[in-house]
Amino acid sequence: MNFDVLYRTRRTKVSAYMKEHGIKAAVFEDSEDRREPALRYLTGHPTDALLLITDDGNSILIPWDENLAKERAHADQVISSTKYERNYAKALVELLSSYSHEKGSVIAFCEETQYCQYAKYREELKDWDIQLKEDSVHNFVRSMRAVKDAYEIECTKKACAITDEMTIIIMDSVKSGKFTTEMDVALFVERYLREKGAERTSFDTLAAGPGRSFAIHAFPGYTGGLWASKGLSILDYGVCYEGYASDCTITVANKPSSEQQKLLDLVQTAADECRKLYMPGMKISDAVAKADQIFAEAGRNMPHGLGHGTGLEIHEAPFVSKRAPKDKTFVPGNIITLEPGLYDPELGGVRLENDVLITETGNELLLNSKIFII
Repeated sequence: MNFDVLYRTRRTKVSAYMKEHGIKAAVFEDSEDRREPALRYLTGHPTDALLLITDDGNSILIPWDENLAKERAHADQVISSTKYERNYAKALVELLSSYSHEKGSVIAFCEETQYCQYAKYREELKDWDIQLKEDSVHNFVRSMRAVKDAYEIECTKKACAITDEMTIIIMDSVKSGKFTTEMDVALFVERYLREKGAERTSFDTLAAGPGRSFAIHAFPGYTGGLWASKGLSILDYGVCYEGYASDCTITVANKPSSEQQKLLDLVQTAADECRKLYMPGMKISDAVAKADQIFAEAGRNMPHGLGHGTGLEIHEAPFVSKRAPKDKTFVPGNIITLEPGLYDPELGGVRLENDVLITETGNELLLNSKIFII
């Protein structure tokens, strides 16, 4: 993989958008105050840096950790933040002053920039038109990230393969009696993923035994309580490989009652039927409506969305829920979860989550998540 070409290709698309929309420069800042996945998407540098992209295709990265940047970053220029006294505002003043003397030129900041930070930049960059707009270059990058390229698909498939390996081991360990508690499962995940070269969990692992599976996201994420004992248990977990996330949920039903079996059957039916609608060109809202219909006919209601995109963030566009625009369709390159679920205070919860790649001709399951009945 030629990473210089990969990241330059992405940045070239961003610069072309900027030129078309009259944006001279765009700032992407990742810090403890607010994480910005676009930084890694555009340079490969994982965290804590400021990236400046100009409309003529130039890119300047100012990392907090210059040693890490030497190993991971891909940009036209990499300049240590110590040159600017670790002050991003000072860095921008110097860099932009050398780049353009056209007063009033537009410099775009992420619309989620804190107001106090925005005011600071506005004061320092008096000769520039500081803009924070929802429908601008930062949103354009999000739309790029919603359609994965070959490298992103490869990384996600690796994350999913590691996840599937763990699911097999977890279920074998449950059946042998080695794993009996939520903590057994969750701590195994933490160790195994690193042994396999993954960076971290995609999010805090949620292991909920029969007494806690009624919650969509059990709190706390896991305890020393029993897991996979009689009743319904949920495990929601995933790993990040080279930044790209898997998102898996399995349900383990141990000697389910007839009423619990009805929940299991409903969720499985929703997963099977809705997958048929995860197709290129089909409306996202149709898949959402199908899940709602299946549950409503049984007098049940799913209290969360049907799915969401995954990538450098565990939740990113597109979102498969009622908030999806009516005309929004699935497109090849989307990697989206399919996660129908039902939750009952007395019976417990059931959720089945797989990651789905939309292809040119249909879809591909990247995970082998299941409802396990033991």
